[in-house]
Amino acid sequence: MRSSSVRVRPANLPADLGRDIRVGQNTWHIVGIFTAGGGVAESEIWADGAVLRPAYHRDENFQSVYARLNSAGAFQEFKDALTANPQLKVKVSRLSDFYAEHSAVLTKFISTIGVFIAAMMALGALFGALNTMYSAVASRTREIATLRALGFGSSPIVVSVLLESIVLALAGGVLGATVSYFVFNGYTATTMNFQTFSQVTFAFAVTPALLVRAMIWATVLGLIGGLFPAIRAARLPIAAALRET
Repeated sequence: MRSSSVRVRPANLPADLGRDIRVGQNTWHIVGIFTAGGGVAESEIWADGAVLRPAYHRDENFQSVYARLNSAGAFQEFKDALTANPQLKVKVSRLSDFYAEHSAVLTKFISTIGVFIAAMMALGALFGALNTMYSAVASRTREIATLRALGFGSSPIVVSVLLESIVLALAGGVLGATVSYFVFNGYTATTMNFQTFSQVTFAFAVTPALLVRAMIWATVLGLIGGLFPAIRAARLPIAAALRET
């Protein structure tokens, strides 16, 4: 059970063992460091409640209390016992839900902005792929017509253009995924809960599943971006194309 804590952003504080940090008007000496497997609890500073409350004029009030139950199945019984007690006015939630509530506003904001930016970039990439492949077809008009004159059908021409478009898109996707992984994986950000005035730090994770999804989207964009130029290449009049310089 935790008596009290102050949440801070680690990137802003020299949180090393034996050092002093200043939070608000108070200076605190770091006497220990704990880890939580990279979890959000690592964004907290823990202090003794009897020392912390007077420093922030909290009197006997507690912002939150942790309780470790015997099993996960005992949560509902524990919650019902507390909420049914008329002497208590508490909100009971699982720890994961508690932290999720703290970051809900920022998570929604990042997701909305991220989807919008991703959609705009995907649209731009699609037009870029179309322009690139139309230019490639235009520069190879005679070569394509020669292949058609030698007996190659429309299908091989379409497949070759599509494969080129997909390979280029995958190359761009690999480059973008690599940059994203090294720049954003592990990047920390912070969010403020304006109801409790507590702060939670979290890290972005560029997971293998996200990278695979990015490659799938790159393939789809390459396929769409090369489809119409491929159809145009397959429909080029052989005689007229051979006369082009």
